[in-house]
Amino acid sequence: MRSTLPLLQKTDFPPIARRNLETLQVNVGYRCNQSCVHCHVNAGPTRTEQMDRATIDDVLAFLAASDVHTLDVTGGAPELNPYFRVLVTRGRALGVRVIDRCNLTVLDEPGQEDLGSFLAEHAVEIVASLPCYLEENVDRQRGRGVFSASIRGLQKLNALGYGATGSALLLNLVYNPQGPVLPPSQRELEDGYRKHLREHYGVFFNRLYVLTNMPIQRFGSMLISKGQFHAYLSLLKDAYQRENLAGVMCRSLLSVDWRGYVYDCDFNQMLGLPLACNGDSRTHVRELIGRDLTGNPITVKDHCYACTAGQGSSCGGALA
Repeated sequence: MRSTLPLLQKTDFPPIARRNLETLQVNVGYRCNQSCVHCHVNAGPTRTEQMDRATIDDVLAFLAASDVHTLDVTGGAPELNPYFRVLVTRGRALGVRVIDRCNLTVLDEPGQEDLGSFLAEHAVEIVASLPCYLEENVDRQRGRGVFSASIRGLQKLNALGYGATGSALLLNLVYNPQGPVLPPSQRELEDGYRKHLREHYGVFFNRLYVLTNMPIQRFGSMLISKGQFHAYLSLLKDAYQRENLAGVMCRSLLSVDWRGYVYDCDFNQMLGLPLACNGDSRTHVRELIGRDLTGNPITVKDHCYACTAGQGSSCGGALA
């Protein structure tokens, strides 16, 4: 796989700094039951990296000593980490909101038959990736049969109360474009998703998050191989919106990798760009217990234009 970092180093992206920390996003490992073309983590079934119990305990110790109110658990398929349920259960016991970044098909995996019930029991918010509401497009991007398995997963979650009107069990979906283009209007696409999924599959959900594809890892490598990398980067830069700077996720989020090292965001984690608070050395989450990062400079490169282009893009969808 071709590295995109050398192509992102020289940047004119404006300097930005941290505000109060609100969200701890924890990548518990790169193992996944899918291998998606757009995946910025390069996750897949053959990846073996996973967070161990000692690091899980470090993350929980940080949470307990902080004012963080959201624990955002991601992967890979985070549910495949053997300590996923420990992290969720103890995180909820600390009183924090817990988000599970779920690919839906993991609900069909052996040993995960009770996963939906577990998530519902602990009132975990689910952010589920469904890159399109059309079967052909999803299977082209994620593999044959993935769409059908995703719909079954959504139906299981709906049966547990997820996404229902008046329910506290939140189910949000995530859309990614099929190629090197900016995503369409989040509001309009959400209406299309809602109508199609309800009419064809009886599926309902709360919100749709529209994310811009990041020119790194698997997607970035594909762009390089097709000779589209520089054109895509130019597209992102030309669509830069200064007002989106106020809402980019790195201002209030801290990203933790499977070994416990911290980064400004999940994308910087994948590029190996450490948090700028310890020189060029990596910083472990246990080193930050009790430490205030407000005002700390955020490490930026050209990939950051993906978060500020057009309507903007963050873990919570469009910014505009």
